[in-house]
Amino acid sequence: MTPTDPPDKPVAETSVSGAHALSALRRALMLTRVGMAAERVWRAFWPLLTVVCLAIGAVLLDLQNALPVEGVWALAGLTLLLGLGALVLGMRRFRWPRRAEAITRLDETLPGRPIAAVLDRQASGAGDPASAALWQVYQDRMTARAATARAPGPNLRIADRDPYALRYVALLVLIVGVLFGTGWRAGTVSDLMPGPGHADLGGATWEGWVEPPRYTGLPTLYLGDMTDDTLRVPENSKITLRFYGEPGDLALAETVSGPGDETPAEGAADHSFAVVQAGDLAIEGTGGRNWRIEVITDASPHVVITGDPDLSTDGTMTLPFNASDDYGVVGGSVVIALDMPAVDRRHGLQTAPDAREPIELALPLALTGDRRIFSEALVEDFASHPWANMPVIYSIRSEDAAAQLSPVATLAAPLTARRFFDPVAAALIEQRRDLLWARGNATRVAQILRTLSHRPEDVFHDSGQYLQLRTILKGLERYAAAEGGLGQTHQEEIAAALWDLAKQIEEGDVGDALERMRQAQERLSQAMRDGASEEEIARLMQELRDATQDYMRQLSRQAESEAGEEGQSEGQQNSIQLSQSDLQAMMDRIQELMEQGRMAEAEQALQEFQRMMENLRMTQGQAGQGSSPGQQAMDGLAETLRDQQGLSDQAFRDLQEQFNPNAQRGESQGNEGRNGGQGRGQSHEGGSGADGAPGGEEQQGGSAEPSPGDLAGRQRALREELERQRDGLPLGGAEGEAARNSLDQADRAMEGAEQALRDGDYAEAIDRQSEAMEALRDGMRALGEAMAEQQQQGQQPGDNQGNSNRQGNALDPLGRSRNGQGSDAYNSDALDSGNARRRAWDLLEEIRRRAGERDRSDSERDYLNRLFVPF
Repeated sequence: MTPTDPPDKPVAETSVSGAHALSALRRALMLTRVGMAAERVWRAFWPLLTVVCLAIGAVLLDLQNALPVEGVWALAGLTLLLGLGALVLGMRRFRWPRRAEAITRLDETLPGRPIAAVLDRQASGAGDPASAALWQVYQDRMTARAATARAPGPNLRIADRDPYALRYVALLVLIVGVLFGTGWRAGTVSDLMPGPGHADLGGATWEGWVEPPRYTGLPTLYLGDMTDDTLRVPENSKITLRFYGEPGDLALAETVSGPGDETPAEGAADHSFAVVQAGDLAIEGTGGRNWRIEVITDASPHVVITGDPDLSTDGTMTLPFNASDDYGVVGGSVVIALDMPAVDRRHGLQTAPDAREPIELALPLALTGDRRIFSEALVEDFASHPWANMPVIYSIRSEDAAAQLSPVATLAAPLTARRFFDPVAAALIEQRRDLLWARGNATRVAQILRTLSHRPEDVFHDSGQYLQLRTILKGLERYAAAEGGLGQTHQEEIAAALWDLAKQIEEGDVGDALERMRQAQERLSQAMRDGASEEEIARLMQELRDATQDYMRQLSRQAESEAGEEGQSEGQQNSIQLSQSDLQAMMDRIQELMEQGRMAEAEQALQEFQRMMENLRMTQGQAGQGSSPGQQAMDGLAETLRDQQGLSDQAFRDLQEQFNPNAQRGESQGNEGRNGGQGRGQSHEGGSGADGAPGGEEQQGGSAEPSPGDLAGRQRALREELERQRDGLPLGGAEGEAARNSLDQADRAMEGAEQALRDGDYAEAIDRQSEAMEALRDGMRALGEAMAEQQQQGQQPGDNQGNSNRQGNALDPLGRSRNGQGSDAYNSDALDSGNARRRAWDLLEEIRRRAGERDRSDSERDYLNRLFVPF
């Protein structure tokens, strides 16, 4: 059998079965030929359709009226030539599809080409009955498969022929013309002309429009469509007129433009001017019109300050204001100038001030919404400005799109900024202010700073801060003694250094949790005495809460380490036990008194709270609630931090003796600090020395002065201990990785301190040790966050409640032991409730009130005062 190609075989030669199969496919073949015809028409004539769509869309958009007559004729001729060329090219390309081509296209859609198989003839073996039967079976199968044929869809994709998508551009122009064009609505040529419509076709015509300023948001008015003789337009609207016809047929008469506008020549066809006043507008001539123009005045913007400057909790100043304009405010300015008559010219401010430009800021605008009327606030941080907290005058002015300025809104108030409540930090900030006030104060500021640093052990908690102040002082004295005095560059340099040091002292960078809590209490107490704002009080109160939490955690670790000491249980029997919720209730009460304005009572309660926290001990049961590997790692890092602090104190004492070698040993011993004993060679908590040897002779003698090599050896041993603790951190995740990175920084800083100690450079060693302690604190914070997250994920809902109830069953409402009284005497739920804590506070306040009554006997008042001793 040999297949025969259908296009080359006459239809008359097809077999009977083939003719029967084609008759069954008549509908599919017809649809296939129609699809092929549409495909070939589109491929051949798409350029012609593109030109036609472009031409029709341009006419519907009325583009011919926007061009001169010559341009319209030129475009029309070009469009005609392009259309004829596209038509000729399409006719040459187009071929009507033949029947054989349709059969081939339809056959290609079926697997095995069954139509071609049906049209084939048996070439050999036709006389053999078996062969003929086999051939018939094959033909029947192909006929059945061919009967399932369906006409394929036409392929109308011509991206290869139109790479620039010109057909889509033409279609877009046509759609825009149909939807938004006006040409298709024109009835006659006379209907397109402005005026009454009965003007002669060959007479003069005109057109004109009024364009309001863009910032008004109003639409353009077409004068030919205006039926009212009175027009209200915004000020500075632009009127444009065009006259068509012979010169002189139409003339313009108007009284709305300003005297400075240029007058067009007589008989001019184009007129354009701005409306600046009310008046008349007239087009004189055949088909002319007259209008009375009324001007909508553009009012000036307005701004008003709606409140006093307020200090936010993040230290930024907020000054609220309202601004309005009839079309919207687009800008403005804020100028802050020093209110010199209101300045208290005492101390360093007695000197004539250096010239300083006022503060100029852009007026903040509403980011969203309507700017015709809005409320906003100026938010800035002026804490580092020389005028911080000094009297100033705020001047606010707004501006609209017409460049009109509002009247100035002024307010005399302080330049509200963050205040410093640590006494040393506040003193440094005051001297910085005096130095920036006038460079002539340099000598006076240097003298005060020298006085401030006379007894550093009584003033500074950190030796590094004292060294920073000494460096600043030396630089200030050197610059002030130079020829020409203190320059502006050096003035700003010294002021920046004082600012950084004051922030470091105020924010507290102390490793001792108790010391941090004391500093937070002192700052809060100082703020209450100074009459600080509510926002400042709230910020300092939050710092006290955080410091108290850190102190409680430190007490918990210490109680766990002291759990095996003798006599601890006996000492706890006579002590009052407080839970974390009780401490929180006390601080809430202090804050409540401050919010009520009862500052004296709040300060007294704060002092009692401070005495209570200093005498507080954590019981073994509270501390022993689990010593996880993370807690052990935290304890080890805290131990390392204390040892590093003691070593830094010893290096600081040795540095002092270098500058004052004749000082008595007893004086340097007085500056040991919290861990001074460590600096003389003993480890914290009575452990071994830094090199791993027992304290031995050096601890017993206590008078041997360590050499730089000894200090370097202890620094090396401390660094090796830190490496061991870093490698043994039990926690993973982001927080654990952050803790390890911080400990790596501490390790590098310790290595630098060790090398500096070997070289005898104590100042450099102290700086590196300060960096190591800061990195240790960062690592402990990251480790604490990881532990807290892990504990929160693994905590069961009823654990805390069960622990508190078990503890409450052994305590009375004041937190004291019941001493064997029945467990049914009190309800444990009452201890956990807020009423029990409130009752305890009421009792404390009643005792405090009675102790303050002068009419009571001395013995009774002494007894009442002794009730607070355990706290």
